[in-house]
Amino acid sequence: MKTTILKKIYIALIFLFLYAPILTLMVLSFNASRTRAKWGGFTLKWYRELFQNRIILEALSNTLLIALLSAVISTVIGTVACLAMDRMKRRSRAVLMGITNIPMLNAEIVTGISLMLLFISMGVRFGFGTILLSHITFNIPYVILSVMPRMKQLNPSTFEAAMDLGASGPKAFFSVVFPDLLPGILSGFLMAFTMSLDDFIITHFTKGPGIDTLSTKIYTEVKKGIKPEMYALSTLIFAAVLLLLFLVNRMPGEKTP
Repeated sequence: MKTTILKKIYIALIFLFLYAPILTLMVLSFNASRTRAKWGGFTLKWYRELFQNRIILEALSNTLLIALLSAVISTVIGTVACLAMDRMKRRSRAVLMGITNIPMLNAEIVTGISLMLLFISMGVRFGFGTILLSHITFNIPYVILSVMPRMKQLNPSTFEAAMDLGASGPKAFFSVVFPDLLPGILSGFLMAFTMSLDDFIITHFTKGPGIDTLSTKIYTEVKKGIKPEMYALSTLIFAAVLLLLFLVNRMPGEKTP
């Protein structure tokens, strides 16, 4: 009995530490007072001002666009890389996999500074393009890590059988191989999208003047004091994630015979 109670208390404390800060932020987004020290009454003022704040909305659109583009491009490149590595010899594949894992093990600040120096040496103008290229660069290893296990589970005989039955190479791939790879591809896409959406350090070193993502904008706001509109935006993002998780969990799973 005591063990059960202790387990429940332990789990409750974990959830408290995880979600109490988020709950506090959500409450403050409805606080009529600008100060966080006192409650000034319930209001939706900050949500209205959020949708009238062009700078924050521009940072949000930059964040979502960069995350989406980098996730799509890195997913395509990572999937093609997995297909190529699968045809390599075992030793060559192991060496290449080790090389692709280095960016994930490397500190982000090292990656960010390295990319910044690379762009400077090449004379590239910093801006939207440099952020996008940087995000694609550090997203590709995560896609490969997600797709490669699915590659190892493929049966090469099915592709050969489709070719023997008269299917062309592309048709055999998209009819037989691609459906088996799809879970890994979607997993890699979501991982890349999340990593790009959440990144600050690499974005900070590779962005140019006049462009901000949410992470860099919030960092700038911290120096002057975070506006309540940021609380409202964070609450909306959290609610969107919860809704997405709910919809995913409500989707019917595969029926087993």
